[in-house]
Amino acid sequence: MAFIGKPLTVMAIGIGEAWRLASQRIDRLDARLLVEHVAGCAHADLIARPERLLSAEQLATLAALIDRRAAGEPLAYLIGSAAFYGLEFAVTPAVLIPRPDTELLVDLAIERLRSMPTAQVLDLGTGSGILAVTLGHLFPSAALTAVDRSPAALAVASANAARHAVAVRFLAGCWYSPLAGTRFDLIVANPPYVAHGDPHLRRDGLPFEPAMALTDGLAGGDGLACIRAIVGGARAHLRPGGWLLLEHGYRQAAAVRALLNREGLAEVASWHDLSKIERVSGGRLH
Repeated sequence: MAFIGKPLTVMAIGIGEAWRLASQRIDRLDARLLVEHVAGCAHADLIARPERLLSAEQLATLAALIDRRAAGEPLAYLIGSAAFYGLEFAVTPAVLIPRPDTELLVDLAIERLRSMPTAQVLDLGTGSGILAVTLGHLFPSAALTAVDRSPAALAVASANAARHAVAVRFLAGCWYSPLAGTRFDLIVANPPYVAHGDPHLRRDGLPFEPAMALTDGLAGGDGLACIRAIVGGARAHLRPGGWLLLEHGYRQAAAVRALLNREGLAEVASWHDLSKIERVSGGRLH
């Protein structure tokens, strides 16, 4: 085995040199974060003590991680965590990696929860739990329920809730299936919305992320099957005045608004993310 072309058995290099060598193959920031992850050090340590040596075992681990990053595997899976809304979340290949665009969904939820801090809140398709845990962290008096059909995803979400000391009721099932008779003041969801076969699924690390969290898998579909299921069941699970907020694709806002209007929700609207794309749509039950 070699590290940047050099045999590990004859190497003794410091973390600073490891960073320099790793940067020859992958992005400099990614290289730095991998070195810090393997060495168990902070950025300040890397700058202040670049001569600190890595063990042969650490070098082997770093070399393998560099190979995986060079092959396109997302950095978050390599280091096992990702930041979202100022919090750090554990992530594994069982869940999607949090995206900054989803913070808009949290912003909109916060606007509504300010007037009802003890609300009953539902997160559908929770994945790593970023929505439920973030909202529970910000509104500790709210009652959080999160649903996902993936046991592996629920395990990650439960760990994240424990990490941030947030109480969430996690349920296994498809959308509303484990929630018969239960109503909520706010429902949030970031469901699969990429159409099956979309060329974007082959780029930007998406082949490494769970397909079931990206697309409904329906050949020839429009990516809206999961959104239709969520919107279609909302009236039976919202309290009067309750809101449904959904993240969706960059060309789906008009279609999602039509679905919300068809279900008779009021105040139907779409909101733009930082890229000026209509990213979240929602409506309120009369």
